[in-house]
Amino acid sequence: MLTCRAFAYESRVKRSSLPIPTILSSVKMDDDQADVLKSVVCLLTVASVAKAKAKARAKKVRRKRKTVWVRQWLLDRPNYGLYDQLMAQLAEGDVKSFINFMRMEPEMFYKLVEDLTPKIKKKTTRWREPLPPALRLAVTLRYLATGESYQSLGYAFRVAPNTLVSMVPEVCQAIYDHYHDMVFKCPTTEEEWKEVAQAFSNKWHFHHCCGCIDGKHVRIQAPAHSGSLYHNYKGFSSVIMLAVVDANYRFLYVDMGSYGADSDAGIFRETGLYQALEEDKASLPGSEPLPDGDAAVPYFLVGDDAFPLRSWLMKPHSKKELSPEERIFNYRLCRARRIVENAFGILANRCVSTNQLTDVMIS
Repeated sequence: MLTCRAFAYESRVKRSSLPIPTILSSVKMDDDQADVLKSVVCLLTVASVAKAKAKARAKKVRRKRKTVWVRQWLLDRPNYGLYDQLMAQLAEGDVKSFINFMRMEPEMFYKLVEDLTPKIKKKTTRWREPLPPALRLAVTLRYLATGESYQSLGYAFRVAPNTLVSMVPEVCQAIYDHYHDMVFKCPTTEEEWKEVAQAFSNKWHFHHCCGCIDGKHVRIQAPAHSGSLYHNYKGFSSVIMLAVVDANYRFLYVDMGSYGADSDAGIFRETGLYQALEEDKASLPGSEPLPDGDAAVPYFLVGDDAFPLRSWLMKPHSKKELSPEERIFNYRLCRARRIVENAFGILANRCVSTNQLTDVMIS
């Protein structure tokens, strides 16, 4: 009842033109009721002030009225845009240049269009025709391949830059959602791990290796008020891509998005793969003798000095004075471990955006 009375008093205050102290003095109430009323009035006053400030901010950020509905150079996209003119010509007469432009063969590009159309196609409205799914994919792949700004891509493909800001992340998300289960296949059985280890034995003469692990810094624009979280030891802002690669440069496991200031070992400790390996739930094969050997040796991953030494994670000898046997071991291990660095190099060569500062910002 005390609360109801307080709100009744507040309604009287709101309807009256008298100042609040005069009203409070004219109403008969005890001290507790007066305190409640004062609190309610104060809260309503603060809320009204906050609402007024919010309205003022909304007026300041109100978008400008468009001078034109759509610019003429955007309407000329079918006649002069890169997708409708250059890509069609390259697909028919110069496949090598098409591969250099899109980083894939025309057959693969159109297969991607077929797979992704249900996810990236927009509805046609009475206002305007949507961008074709093939054009949306072409712009996104060109962005990933070159790292060009949205402004530059907008003029080249004749698509408004403010459209690209939302379109490119949408298509990237659609690509990931559709293909990540097909592409990233981390072994889950002993037989699959042994296939990976056999490939390392055949190609790189390093036995019982089930993959090599390392991290790569992907350059970004750091979010506002993030401090030094994304600032890495190389002097720029980044997120870290931690990956496990097999003997054929294929990615088996990827963890993406950790702070650039974090260490590879610290990031690895927070992954599900580390927990599975630590708890012996990753289905790694049991210890077996090496070829022409008698002692049982476990199967393991290979990393650099940044990673901890475990029975399932091998790293090179780090002391200064090494014996001939230790030097040979380091040479063999590093020859197998460099596969992950080569895989990062291939990725960066195909998708220059992984090495350049792009328009994508981490939110």
